[in-house]
Amino acid sequence: MTILIEKNKKVTNSLNITRLILLACWFGAALFFGAVVAPAAFGVLRSFGLPNANEIAGGIVTRSLGVVNVVGFVIALLLLLTAFIRRGSSGRVTFLLECGCLAVIALATGVGHWMIAARMRALRAAMVLPIDQIAVDDSRRIAFNDLHGYSVNALGLAMIAALVAMVLMARNLRN
Repeated sequence: MTILIEKNKKVTNSLNITRLILLACWFGAALFFGAVVAPAAFGVLRSFGLPNANEIAGGIVTRSLGVVNVVGFVIALLLLLTAFIRRGSSGRVTFLLECGCLAVIALATGVGHWMIAARMRALRAAMVLPIDQIAVDDSRRIAFNDLHGYSVNALGLAMIAALVAMVLMARNLRN
């Protein structure tokens, strides 16, 4: 019986480590995107003085952010499912907090990709001209800028939730 319990502990520990690594990889990718990829795309393209530099950079960032959001959504759902497999390996409050954080990640990345980014793409298509050539006080440009802010906030919220979930997962590994 003790051999079976030890084997179960090893499987649970391996699952917990794998879950933590998955979330840490997504967090690292999201952090790299926000701190390096997006600013670099805009900075490099603007340095060439292209009239549509922001349009090109926006296309690069949109595609990259789409990957970050979809992967975050899938990982959060996968981790939510596996949370129930290892439910007994942590306390009730820790389990609920972890599940809440994972749900926030799934919600924020899902909304960020399938609602906010989709509306931003639709607005850009409706503008016909590159966004830099649209008047700053144009209602479409204002709506686009507002959506951009929501997109940044959604990813930031998902990253904060991921950080909290990683702390909870790491704490659980020590116990």
